[in-house]
Amino acid sequence: MKTIDTWQHVFKLDPAKSLTDDELDFVCESGTDAIIVGGTDNVTLDGVLDLLSHIRRYEVTVALEVSNIEAVTPGFDYYLIPVVLNSTEKKWMMDIQHEAIKSFGPMIPFNDLIAEGYCIMNPDAKVYKLTNCKLPTVEDAVGYAKMAEHLFRLPVFYLEYSGTKGDTDVLKKIASELSNTQIIYGGGIKTLEDAKEMKQYADTIVVGNSLYTDFKQAIKTVKLN
Repeated sequence: MKTIDTWQHVFKLDPAKSLTDDELDFVCESGTDAIIVGGTDNVTLDGVLDLLSHIRRYEVTVALEVSNIEAVTPGFDYYLIPVVLNSTEKKWMMDIQHEAIKSFGPMIPFNDLIAEGYCIMNPDAKVYKLTNCKLPTVEDAVGYAKMAEHLFRLPVFYLEYSGTKGDTDVLKKIASELSNTQIIYGGGIKTLEDAKEMKQYADTIVVGNSLYTDFKQAIKTVKLN
C-alpha cells in the first residue's frame, strides 16, 4: 500500500458511471499510485462494492471518498472525508461528519481516515451546487489553503475544478503558501500534457471524468516522468 503522502497520480472512479472490465483492468495495472472511489450523486453501496471487488484483485492502493454514509463499506485502505471550506452551510464542514461519528463511532477505523479541506472552484459542478458553495476569488482560495494548513492542520487541501481545467496561477500561488499540507488537484485533466502542467504545482493530480470520455488519453496521464 502506498501512503497518501507519496501519491503523485491518482485515478478516480465513479460508482455511478461504468467502464468495461478490460478498462478497469487497465486502470488497476496502469501504474497509478492509487484509485479513489467516489462521486457526487447516485453513489450506492452496490456500486461501491462492485468497484471494490474488481480493484481488490490487484495490489493498487484504494481509497473511498465518502459522500454517502450508506455507501461506506470495509475493505478500503483509506477513507477520505471531504470538509468543504467554501460551502455556505456548516453542514458540509462538520455537521454530517459529526452525525456519522456519533452514529457509527465504534465501527470507524479512525487510523484510516484522511480529512480533505476541499475548495470547489467550478460553479457549474454538481458538487458545488449540492454543497451550496460560494465561488472563491484567488485570494479566497489561497486563504482557504492557509486555513487548511495553519488553522485546521488538515493533511490534505483539495483544489477541485470538477470537470473543467483549472487556473495554474491559482494553483501556483497556493503551492507557494503551503509546506506541510498536501495539495491535491482535480479537474479537466484529459491528456498527459494537462497532467504535467498541473503536476508542476500540485503534489497529487486526480484524473477522473476523462476516463469516461477518452479512456486512451486518460490512461496516458500516468506517465508523468
